[in-house]
Amino acid sequence: MRYPPFIENDSSFPNFFNVTMNYPGKAILNIEAEMLKSLDEIIVKSRINPGDHVAVGIGSRGITDLPSIVKILCDYLKKAGAEPVIIPAMGSHGGAVAQGQAKLCENMGISEAACSTRILSSLDVKKIGTVFNEVPVWFSRDALDMEHSICINRIKPHTKFKAPLESGLFKMLCVGMGKHEGALTFHKWALKYGFHPLLEAMGDKIIEKSNFRFGIGIVEDASDKPVLIKAVPAGQVKKEEQKLLKIAKDNFPTLPFDKLDVLIIEQIGKDISGAGMDPNVTGRAYDLKEDDFSSILDVTRLAILNLSDKTAGNGIGLGNADIITEKVFQNLDYETTIINALTSMSLRKAFLPVRLPDDQKAIRACFTTIGPVKPEDVRAVIIKNTRHVRRFWASQALYEEIQAMKNATIGRNICLKFDRVGNLLLPELSE
Repeated sequence: MRYPPFIENDSSFPNFFNVTMNYPGKAILNIEAEMLKSLDEIIVKSRINPGDHVAVGIGSRGITDLPSIVKILCDYLKKAGAEPVIIPAMGSHGGAVAQGQAKLCENMGISEAACSTRILSSLDVKKIGTVFNEVPVWFSRDALDMEHSICINRIKPHTKFKAPLESGLFKMLCVGMGKHEGALTFHKWALKYGFHPLLEAMGDKIIEKSNFRFGIGIVEDASDKPVLIKAVPAGQVKKEEQKLLKIAKDNFPTLPFDKLDVLIIEQIGKDISGAGMDPNVTGRAYDLKEDDFSSILDVTRLAILNLSDKTAGNGIGLGNADIITEKVFQNLDYETTIINALTSMSLRKAFLPVRLPDDQKAIRACFTTIGPVKPEDVRAVIIKNTRHVRRFWASQALYEEIQAMKNATIGRNICLKFDRVGNLLLPELSE
């Protein structure tokens, strides 16, 4: 395919420099001790007795230390004489099939062998009630067949809406433990009743009608390290989750800019964000009933270079970009992506952007389609993904602005380089 000369031949890019944002270290030093302390305080109230079976719901998000947290919980329940069973609480993820969700567990390091615990990945559900006189509420049949249910989830800002309850334990109960049917029901009826009102109503109904005993909420810092792990009794989840969300928002990492001409994202994926790339970082959310995130960041051109390995081809979120590479397209499992988009009623997130053959042309197109701006004046940032923004590469036009930031450290200066097939050669943006 032929491209315009300014895409095909113009190789001028400004220099980029490495930036590290310095945030206070608050990470938990001993996760096991923190977990055991929280479990000791709640286990008596939970009515879990020797011989009881306990469903442990886990999601598909890439939560740091989740395999360790799940194993510590399962071991604790066994010592109490109970039998834990892991339930993938993943809504439509993994292609909305049992095998796919079991595979996601394995990819996250959570297996029957690692946890010495059975994993039941059936998507069968049972209706346990109705809210707003017409919306059915679903819950995992496997979980309901046991005496008790527990769920684990990270508390964080949601990628669709802003409210007192966003992404956390209530969402895990409605969308995760509700399996594919619950996820589909929530997103469909939210277009009528609103995301937060429906989330609150469905969560209240599940707490009232199911065997849910407590949730384990995890709050992470800007480096994705747990700063708080708290076991919360079922009856206190709504109140406590609102407090945890405020802490999560205080610790949530964002880019220190209001406006950029170009944002290059090295990878997106479901293990990174439910939206593939988090609008709380990119400022981009376009679908029905979604809140406006543009006040967070206004980006003129956004390009995606790769899908993450753990997303297993799910490219949800790519539709919020302007440009993708051929690598993204070739690694895309479009059926899985479409299932996710249809279930979440987020059709825009599965749209295909402009597709260019390599990183070099994708980045060049970002620079050359913003109008008559000289390369040295383009405000551009390159990030690994939207979970890792504490370190990034910034173009020379941002140098003075970043130099004035008290919590920013500026590192080495580089010229963008590409290999023979146009892949960006950039030092790893590790945290």
